[in-house]
Amino acid sequence: MRLAAFIREQVRDGKLAPGGPLPSIAVLRREQGHSRQTAGKAMRVLAEEGLIYRVPGLGYYVSCDVPAEPESSSP
Repeated sequence: MRLAAFIREQVRDGKLAPGGPLPSIAVLRREQGHSRQTAGKAMRVLAEEGLIYRVPGLGYYVSCDVPAEPESSSP
């Protein structure tokens, strides 16, 4: 999912700080060109990964304890 990968990269690169808010779904839809359903699904996937969390009525935030990236096994 491209939108989830985009947000994941923003967090990993430090462009979205731990504890900080994510752009709203409306903003993500407008800037990234995705449907509301796709944006919502991306947020749910990232929340399940522990990368972000939702505060009802306020939006999504970057987790303070961002999980480490899985290590790639290179020969």
